[in-house]
Amino acid sequence: MNITSSSVVQAASQAAQNVGTGVAAALVLKKALAADSSVAQTLLQSVPAVAPVLAVTGAIGTLVNAFA
Repeated sequence: MNITSSSVVQAASQAAQNVGTGVAAALVLKKALAADSSVAQTLLQSVPAVAPVLAVTGAIGTLVNAFA
């Protein structure tokens, strides 16, 4: 019996190659997410922290309908 031409051996070989490709893709994705996270943190830190100005007089923005 020649096991080198066996379909089981070929399937196992293909599965091993797919696992290696999946691991490499996961590492690339992890590095891309880390880079995106770094960029997002930099952008958020560059936004000035300004408190919103709230309305204190008038009918717009000062009344809350708590009946609903």
